[in-house]
Amino acid sequence: MGHETMTPAKTTTTTTTLVFTYGTLKRGFSNHVLMQDLIRSGDASFKGVYQTLDKYPLVCGPYRVPFLLNKPGSGHHVTGELYAVSPRGLSRLDELEGISRGHYIRQQIRLAAEEEGEGGDLETETSSSCVVEAYYAHKSYEEELWKRNRGRSFGAYTENEARGYVKRNDRPQHLSFLDHIRIFVSSPCD
Repeated sequence: MGHETMTPAKTTTTTTTLVFTYGTLKRGFSNHVLMQDLIRSGDASFKGVYQTLDKYPLVCGPYRVPFLLNKPGSGHHVTGELYAVSPRGLSRLDELEGISRGHYIRQQIRLAAEEEGEGGDLETETSSSCVVEAYYAHKSYEEELWKRNRGRSFGAYTENEARGYVKRNDRPQHLSFLDHIRIFVSSPCD
């Protein structure tokens, strides 16, 4: 046993999960601090900017919280960031996304390989896609959220969509996140 055991595990090991982030976990947004923590501790690494292979609706819910709806074929090809995350990192993300509380659901999504530089030949671009995980809006309110947004969605969560985002701790604490969603979907559109 040499010293090489001290280096962080390479992301090629099967223990990491590829997670596609499309909202507040991206660089420059409010929850990216968690991603930075995970990167510092070796529990996550940035893989690049990617787009979904299929179109999906990306909408805002209460407090400008972004939701990806699992409705392939509607909406846009969504642009986001891909991270390789360790099991420890994944459980931190699952906790943030409220997986056990019915806020979001983690399921597979297919990404197209995005060519960063110009001159990427078309053949590799069309043939290469990979299956990763993403956090979708939970089934319990997905349909109402789609109706509430009247079929309007966007291809990326940008500064523009995030304007007016309210951090979790700044929201009314006596209501649960699902309460906020219920109030939102039953309120008139602006």
